[in-house]
Amino acid sequence: MAEISAKLVKELRDMTGAGMMDCKKALAETNGDKEKAVEWLRQKGIASAEKKSGRTAAEGAIGSYIHTGARVGVLVEVNCETDFVARGEIFQDLIRNVAMQIAACPNVDFVKVDDIPADVAEREKQIEMGRDDLAGKKEEMKEKIVAGRIGKRLKEMALMDQPYIKDSGMTVEEMVKQVAGKVGENIQVRRFVRFNLGEGIEVEKMDFAAEVAAMQAA
Repeated sequence: MAEISAKLVKELRDMTGAGMMDCKKALAETNGDKEKAVEWLRQKGIASAEKKSGRTAAEGAIGSYIHTGARVGVLVEVNCETDFVARGEIFQDLIRNVAMQIAACPNVDFVKVDDIPADVAEREKQIEMGRDDLAGKKEEMKEKIVAGRIGKRLKEMALMDQPYIKDSGMTVEEMVKQVAGKVGENIQVRRFVRFNLGEGIEVEKMDFAAEVAAMQAA
């Protein structure tokens, strides 16, 4: 595989307007061929989606998904630019797929890494800093190791960074960009909530041995 330089990635970004990570992936998929990478981005709809990402997406719809057995339910809001697209089959399919993804990812609590509050990120950092395998390492080395771990951990908490359940070769973000490219509008997953049956309810555990002893004493 050809080496993908930062300069080449930037040149592709300047040509297409696509994100840096998308450009890097496109070049990796096309063995560093810039022209083929442009076509790859266009086929995926990523280049056109990036150009529209700054436009206001105030329409859309709220979708739901109830998993088999009715023990997990999801509500999700996905926005687009027009009511016409929001009512279309492509957009409605997208909402269903995103809702199913959320149901399948119980550890995901945020849409994007940027949505994760600073106190949550700091809490995760402190957990990592206290790991036994870092004991005895220099502070500078610990910080570098923890930074890498935190980056990975925060992505695990963000919906858009998850491998898409119907095609693990792409992330949820890439899937959404593909749909945006198809419909020609800016599409944004805005927020979601997941309901787990019985969550938060304290169930009193029965001490069977103690109950038997009490019955015998009576």
